[in-house]
Amino acid sequence: MIYGITGNPTKENLWDPLASLVQRLLDEDREFWIHEPIADGLVERNLFAPAVCDDHAVSNIAEAGDLVLSFGGDGTLLRSAHLTGPNDTPLLGVNIGRLGFLADIEIEQIHDALDALEAGNYRVEERLVLQAQLDSHPAFDTKWALNEFVLDRSGAAGLIEIEVIVNGTPLNTYWADGLIIGTPTGSTAYSLSTGGPIIAPGVEAVVLTPIAPHTLTVRPIVLPAEATITCRVSQNDQPYVFAADGRSTMFEEHDLEFSVERAPHTVNLVKLPGQHFFHTLRSKLMWGVRRSDDSAGASDPSPEDRDAPW
Repeated sequence: MIYGITGNPTKENLWDPLASLVQRLLDEDREFWIHEPIADGLVERNLFAPAVCDDHAVSNIAEAGDLVLSFGGDGTLLRSAHLTGPNDTPLLGVNIGRLGFLADIEIEQIHDALDALEAGNYRVEERLVLQAQLDSHPAFDTKWALNEFVLDRSGAAGLIEIEVIVNGTPLNTYWADGLIIGTPTGSTAYSLSTGGPIIAPGVEAVVLTPIAPHTLTVRPIVLPAEATITCRVSQNDQPYVFAADGRSTMFEEHDLEFSVERAPHTVNLVKLPGQHFFHTLRSKLMWGVRRSDDSAGASDPSPEDRDAPW
């Protein structure tokens, strides 16, 4: 197993556990590569000699190993997914953020995780990805998203009008702050905070979640994963953004047609024994916990969770 290592260099609690992992990999003579910003951080903090990091530094983490370890939160894992690009390299998220729906290995567990990886005791989940296309526009290339695409009013006062067509049939014209087009993976992200449903990762679906719609009867809708969704922002004299996993492009033009559909590739997430989507919901969202409950016991995975496919 060849490991690629990347992460969020702004998190100060990253460095000591990461240095411990790198030292173990060196001691055990295991092959690994470190993304250059992380290698530079190890040297700047005098955790390793420059020669050690130079020998293992790489500018393109996409070609750096059989499996990429991403140290940070969910946002870091999303960035790592885009750094590795549309390929099959599995990602293991190591959480030093807050919630950690995607990066669900806590940093204190990294050595146990390495033991499991070396023993081959893990599974890989293929997560549905969306792609977007805007033909003949210089500011936009084909983009893809693991969590969601968002059409947003970009902080300007007033709502935007978004016409949505699904498989050639008009669905709705949303008068709202924006619209989220999300995957099951993204259903626990922005969509959840705006009232969207939680969708288990194995479900083949896309969810449309309006952001603060003007009409209270407008609700999120779940569509088949194979649907082609066309969105058009009508003229309203204000700029708006189209964001892919938080990476935004500003548009001044209106009546542009954004086409969103399932991408031909997936993002592959590594899951270790005992990890289950339902356990993550219970532990991160505190489901089933009462004030009198023992918090440790309340979030422990049940036996039937341990080998489940999610």
